[in-house]
Amino acid sequence: MAEKVLVTGGFGLVGSQTVRRLAADGHQVVATDLGTAVQRKAARSLPAGVQARWADLTDENEVDRLVAETSPTVIIHLAAVIPPVIYQQRELARRVNVDATVALLRAAERARNHVRFIQASSNAVHGARNPHRYQELLRPDTPPRPSDLYGAHKTEVEAYVRSSSMEWVILRLAAVMSVDLGAMPFSADALFFESALPTDGRVHTVDVRDVAAAFAAAVTADVAGEILLIGGDESHLLRQGEVGAALAAAMGLADILPGGRPGNPDSDDDWF
Repeated sequence: MAEKVLVTGGFGLVGSQTVRRLAADGHQVVATDLGTAVQRKAARSLPAGVQARWADLTDENEVDRLVAETSPTVIIHLAAVIPPVIYQQRELARRVNVDATVALLRAAERARNHVRFIQASSNAVHGARNPHRYQELLRPDTPPRPSDLYGAHKTEVEAYVRSSSMEWVILRLAAVMSVDLGAMPFSADALFFESALPTDGRVHTVDVRDVAAAFAAAVTADVAGEILLIGGDESHLLRQGEVGAALAAAMGLADILPGGRPGNPDSDDDWF
């Protein structure tokens, strides 16, 4: 059955792919974002029938108006501030990652329609794990133990989502990658951030197209009230040094960025 789906962060890496997948599946889609010049230009290339709505989710009045005027039956909440910007603009990051999520939940609970709320979370809720001590794979019932600000934000909003009165689904995403480097949200700061991480830390990646497929499936699948981990197959189980080096090389920065160092195998606190 076709649903009316509101996608926040609809012009980001995951959002743009998710919007296209939803449209291809026959859903009525509204993509919302801040409405920057780049996003307004991208809106011209949206699939036929997809609407673009511009809104600042940190403004509760705009959130209320957005939900009331679009009347979605499903909300896919992707909008977020991620590392390293989350550390550079902590106050804004909290307003976007936590406060805006709460405002969106409240608006959806007041909506005329019965709304399914699909929350984008992250495996960052599980925190840093020393690869020399912990070899087991994460599971949906692995207790959250965030060790960075982004993971803490996601852990907090998961609790808000679970305690809401709506039908909800939470997707905890692995590190999302794209074969289109131009779509990746990597600046020079982000690449330096990558190069500073322990090279032997484990990273589970996932193709953004698979993430979009997961969100599209969650719109109608019988998964209400579930937390799902979204990651790639065994070929996506990598080391941090491999990921950082590959990204730097692909952007012509292989000889510019520092190579990084291994982490301390005797410490559980020196990982990311």
